[in-house]
Amino acid sequence: MVGRKKPLVVITRKLPDQVETRMRELFEARLNLDDTPMSAADLATAMAEADVLVPTVTDKIDAALIAAAGDNLKLIANYGNGVDHIDVAAAAKKGIAITNTPGVLTEDTADMTMALILAVPRRLAEGATMLKGNGKWQGWSPTWMLGRRIWGKRLGIVGMGRIGTAVARRAKAFGLSIHYHNRHRVLPSVEDSLEATYWESLDQMLARMDIISVNCPSTPATFHLLSARRLALLQPSAYLVNTARGDIIDEAALIQLLQDGKLAGAGLDVFEHEPAVNPKLVKLAAKGKVVLLPHMGSATIEGRIDMGEKVIINIRAFTDGHRPPDRVLPNKV
Repeated sequence: MVGRKKPLVVITRKLPDQVETRMRELFEARLNLDDTPMSAADLATAMAEADVLVPTVTDKIDAALIAAAGDNLKLIANYGNGVDHIDVAAAAKKGIAITNTPGVLTEDTADMTMALILAVPRRLAEGATMLKGNGKWQGWSPTWMLGRRIWGKRLGIVGMGRIGTAVARRAKAFGLSIHYHNRHRVLPSVEDSLEATYWESLDQMLARMDIISVNCPSTPATFHLLSARRLALLQPSAYLVNTARGDIIDEAALIQLLQDGKLAGAGLDVFEHEPAVNPKLVKLAAKGKVVLLPHMGSATIEGRIDMGEKVIINIRAFTDGHRPPDRVLPNKV
């Protein structure tokens, strides 16, 4: 950063105006005004020039890009909570710090998770489609569009971190029985307040639940955590909801179960190969077997602004010579 009054900060996607304006005030900020995702070549150029890179989940920053980064690049301040798209270990070896924006998306993502928990058993998307001018609705009928009651059902939460706990709070208010699997058992006070049951064995929990909600981070250890074998443990009447990351579930195996009628339904806000969505999932959605959303679990104005403010705090702390509050280390991913 020699010779510059302000660090050069390259932002890979368009952010809320309020966030971009503040970044322009504080840094030499290079914005992406048309919001076109950067190619690998564009990222390489940005990383060769920038002091700070602000990427998002759409930017795959692998070891090769990091190795070719310029000497000025000392911080990758991710705009988002997950860092599975960044090779954190490679960055650490090159002396590049990584930060993220934890905590600010908890309530928004939990809201969307609860929305899917309601939408899939109650056939909300399917019902809404009926009113889009196709003439299929003939009025109320006692046996038409019957879904499943969620009150009294068992909800199994995979990953009882901030988001999983927030989902549990909402679900308890809807009369669901809370169960969870996590690397570590939560505090007794949390269990007591949620009346939650802990399962050390994920397999045993999956086999007994009416609804499964995936809320764990994407790491090498959680890749296909819900494998074909584990998905087969689910009851045919069960529903699966995922607002975490697509690669936690073996999507091909999930599709096969849905096609074979061995799973009642699914609600997905994330996909294994996004932005690509498997055409088989789209067909299942048309048949009312799944509800598909375009990765919008954290998409609130308030959440996006809070994310930006976290990024700014991390950059300012780092460039002032302090440890950024949200630094991510390789052994923490």
